[in-house]
Amino acid sequence: MKIRNTILLSLAAIALTGTPALAKDKERSYPVMNEDVGVPVFPYDIENKPYVILAGIEAGVRKATIFSKEPSQEKIYKELWERGKKINADAIVLAAYGDSKVSAFSWGRTGATGIAIRFLTEEEIANGTKAEKASEFDPAKHKQIK
Repeated sequence: MKIRNTILLSLAAIALTGTPALAKDKERSYPVMNEDVGVPVFPYDIENKPYVILAGIEAGVRKATIFSKEPSQEKIYKELWERGKKINADAIVLAAYGDSKVSAFSWGRTGATGIAIRFLTEEEIANGTKAEKASEFDPAKHKQIK
């Protein structure tokens, strides 16, 4: 009897805890995608869908050693997207980056910037929510994510 109860209790505990594979969030689909890099990050503004600006995004990608290759556009865009995803952005527009610069703490860091946006829903458009453009981005008005 004790063995049966112990086995049932153990099985119930296993069933209630679940597995990490089941607890994983579903992958979200995005209305737009940059097929070249696999993330919704674009070096230009999106003109055909109304959106609001969520925040300015800044990211940096570092080289491991002085002999490492420069970070690729894909790696830089993915780093920008990681920050945008945390604030539930639908896309990053006006993504830009420069050359790597050596500093006291890094063999080379490439800085990147962009603007996180969220597309307006049909309901928001019907209610008269004003769409914004990336050219209207103002660091004093919008928050910055680093």
